[in-house]
Amino acid sequence: MNDPINEQENELTILHEDNHVIVVYKPQNLASCPDESGDDNLLDRVKRYIKTAYNKPGNVFVGLVHRLDRPTGGVMVFAKTSKAAARLTEQMKSGDFEKRYLAVLCGTLSPDHGTLTGYLKKNTVNNMVYLSTQGTDGAKFASLDYNIIERTENFSLADIKLHTGRSHQIRVQMAGIAHPVYGDMRYGGEYAVKGKLALWAYSLTFTHPVSGERLRFVLEPPADETPWKRFDIEKAIRIR
Repeated sequence: MNDPINEQENELTILHEDNHVIVVYKPQNLASCPDESGDDNLLDRVKRYIKTAYNKPGNVFVGLVHRLDRPTGGVMVFAKTSKAAARLTEQMKSGDFEKRYLAVLCGTLSPDHGTLTGYLKKNTVNNMVYLSTQGTDGAKFASLDYNIIERTENFSLADIKLHTGRSHQIRVQMAGIAHPVYGDMRYGGEYAVKGKLALWAYSLTFTHPVSGERLRFVLEPPADETPWKRFDIEKAIRIR
């Protein structure tokens, strides 16, 4: 496999492909799918690849199963058929679709393990998400587990498992306990540290929609970049 971190920004790096799904690397600061900005995005890149690679005429079907925030890099899967899209979406609803993230958090978070639950509400005007309360119109339940893997003097490396896939969820919930993600100038407030957002979707596990095989794909963040280089990333992923 090519090293996706060193690929050209306009190339598509494929981690796995078969007749039903395609698993790819999403670079940071690339949108997952088209939005009002009109910028290039990963969904369109996958469509262009399939159209060219298989000489397909007309529109190409690619199912968007999940999203990553624009500043977040890591692993994404797209469906190549409507059947695969429907079955993967059902796994998302049932909890069989597991997404895990690495995040460098500001401060030394304690205790080592924990669960964050609450309600989040998105303001579509400014594209911001806010902590809310149950019963508030538009508020959605959010839940995640975190595990602190390693600490330095001022930062914590966390493994995070999402139970819900809310927009900006990790960033908002971590900022809500005064441990925002490194580089998160949007939600970090007085605790913000300037830099590239240190949030990475490193592991994706799901059941293949046709074969039934349980699949897991792992991709390390750029270990030579700040702040990842403060930690033993290879070891952190190996012990998960």
